[in-house]
Amino acid sequence: MTENGSNQHQSHWRIPFLSKKQSKNGNSNGANPPIRLPNLPTLPILGFNGRNHAPRYAHIIGWGMEVPSRVLTNRDLEAIVETNDEWIRTRTGIQERRIADERETTAQLALKAARKALSVASILPTDIDLIIVATSTPEHIFPSTASQIQDWLGANKAGAFDLSAACSGFVYALDMAAAKIRAGDIRYALVIGAETMSRVLDWTDRGTCILFGDGAGAVVLAAKEEMGGVLSSTLRSDGSGWDLLGLPTLGSRDTYLMDYKYRDKSDDEQPRLMHHLHMNGRAVFRFATRVITDSIREAVKMAGLEIEQVDLIVPHQANQRIIETAAKSLKMPLEKWYSNVHKYGNTSAASIPIALCEAIEEGRIQEGQNIVFVGFGGGLTWATMVLRWETSLEQQPHKIMDVRQQAVYWYAIQRRAIVRRWRRIFNRLAGSPTPNATMRQLRNKLREQETTKQTSEEKMESWE
Repeated sequence: MTENGSNQHQSHWRIPFLSKKQSKNGNSNGANPPIRLPNLPTLPILGFNGRNHAPRYAHIIGWGMEVPSRVLTNRDLEAIVETNDEWIRTRTGIQERRIADERETTAQLALKAARKALSVASILPTDIDLIIVATSTPEHIFPSTASQIQDWLGANKAGAFDLSAACSGFVYALDMAAAKIRAGDIRYALVIGAETMSRVLDWTDRGTCILFGDGAGAVVLAAKEEMGGVLSSTLRSDGSGWDLLGLPTLGSRDTYLMDYKYRDKSDDEQPRLMHHLHMNGRAVFRFATRVITDSIREAVKMAGLEIEQVDLIVPHQANQRIIETAAKSLKMPLEKWYSNVHKYGNTSAASIPIALCEAIEEGRIQEGQNIVFVGFGGGLTWATMVLRWETSLEQQPHKIMDVRQQAVYWYAIQRRAIVRRWRRIFNRLAGSPTPNATMRQLRNKLREQETTKQTSEEKMESWE
């Protein structure tokens, strides 16, 4: 509790830092942030082996992305819905997007992105302590997509879970992983944003089907004693806007036995289709342009920086007009905002890590720069994170490490087959019924009950 009795927002924290020049000279030259004392717990931090350790900072040390090979252009969409290339470009900035084929899934895209990130980070899957997948299009409600990735990678020491915060999900997931690192609980975390939005689109609705695409991006977070990495973050939600952007699924009051109530009513009152995305575009646009600037200002201030000291902002790639409006509101040159929405469209939780990977590849991110991630989407949710990039971009994946990683992947495949076979054998030896055997027993019991009932009815008839 704070002094005025209000609850302190738990997701708000910062890591003040000394720049390299400050640490050497002991003063600030105006371009660097002011000197601050670390905002750390007064009690000793217990770490990986239960011993006290120095403060830990969460740094991104690996990154990777994967997008489907199939390209869907605006011209292609003209044959599907009533729209045209100029209309889409002027209102969204999107020129094309990637669409997964029948064999590509959210987990498969995430796996490929994760392997690339591990290759850049030059660590083994067995070193990972935590895997978080931010997604709105998981393969199952449960088990989690993260658990599938954990198995496929052979990350046998990692906990794994999915996180649902729509287009803000990747920043939310990074915040969760960074907090575990700062607490001293873990060394390495794998954070993935992955989506197959094409699976949940209504391809007759031109207001949504023109916007979204598929893809995945991943980063590896590592604990280091070097100051920098994740400096601050803010997470926000306004659940009153839940109906503006959503994806109803099993049990939703919008889809469960609702069809009959809405027949012969206006379009605004029609039921929302289960597993189909719906959006109020105008309301979401107004929401996004309002929250982005406030969220960035707050997170930058918490990091002990000024807006002018931000080198690059990597926003959620939803709409080019949203990015331009936010840049104008913050009085920042558009060159400081990275955008690739024209190539991929809105890939939801995958958009920020995909944009990050391409920004690195294009040389837009350099060591020592201050980077901002900002996401916004269904919930309504929004989130911003400030990082001081300290990872050298000249590092090359080590060939020996690559061989070791491939060996772990091969072992994971073999282990999966062996474990499944052993479970079947063990169940038979232990007398545990298989699902098929259980169903056969149930059917036999039902037949016996039906026979008994029929026999009783025949006896009653004979007595009468």
